[in-house]
Amino acid sequence: MEMHQIRYFLSVAEELNFTRAASKCNVSQPSLTRAIKLLEDEFGGPLFNRERANTHLSELGRMVHPYLRQAYEQTQSVKEKAIGFANLARTTLKLGVMCTIAPDQLVELIGALNQRYEGIELELSDASGRVLQERLCNGELAVAIYCLPGEEPDERLHYMPLFREQLMIVTRPDHALARKNAVEVRDLDGQKYLNRVNCEFNGYAGPIWREQGADFKTVYRSERDDWILAMVAQGLGFGFMPQYSINRPDVVSRPLVEPEFWREIQLVTVRGRPHSPAVGALVREASRTQWFGQKAVNGPAVTRSAALGKSVTSSSG
Repeated sequence: MEMHQIRYFLSVAEELNFTRAASKCNVSQPSLTRAIKLLEDEFGGPLFNRERANTHLSELGRMVHPYLRQAYEQTQSVKEKAIGFANLARTTLKLGVMCTIAPDQLVELIGALNQRYEGIELELSDASGRVLQERLCNGELAVAIYCLPGEEPDERLHYMPLFREQLMIVTRPDHALARKNAVEVRDLDGQKYLNRVNCEFNGYAGPIWREQGADFKTVYRSERDDWILAMVAQGLGFGFMPQYSINRPDVVSRPLVEPEFWREIQLVTVRGRPHSPAVGALVREASRTQWFGQKAVNGPAVTRSAALGKSVTSSSG
């Protein structure tokens, strides 16, 4: 059974006339009649009672008619959705964003995508970089924006660098560290630390600090950066945060040096996976977006050494 046979059957059922049905379907009457006959052979009986002036559905024809109509309508609906998907008329794009990236850093990209491609419905989800990478690889996400500083690039993934930012020490303006132009790691010795649970550097920044002679006490942990900033503003300790995420007027930030820590935010997709046109649209917009006054980095990803402010880099592919 082929779709054109169903279309011919539905046309005859509506017109109750083979000549008019053939004209409606833009085919010759013999071609239409032949197609109906093949359908009848497949179903095992006549679908129409053919009388000179009274062609009408047979009992078999009446039985199969609603099913064939439903099949035809569903097929047309799927076809329309597929065409709309290909033309970005109506499609959902599942984008993962690392939870430590402030919304202000992405609104220009999202706004440009919405303006140029109104048919894209963006479905955002946030999580840590490691969780996003897992969800990206298993197909739950089409694309993700995150970073895993200090790790070698995963060969399964393609990375498009967007921007780099330095990690800063954040304090109240009247804190002793605020009087410095830059904070050395050893200056953190004896200070109270407010820990960002989802910090990309958790797991190895601490040991490096202690190796540099900084022995401090963690007094608070939170998954939310805004809570950390609120605690900093209350003078409860210092925070360790990305430069562009520090958005309160009642705190100050100073670069951490010797060593420095940097993160490179990247747009990540899976190599070799067929991507929807919506992913392509997002990549195009990301490449033309001004990231804090600069175009997308479009350079190599950083290894652990580079994340610590040194010069070693490796290509992300």
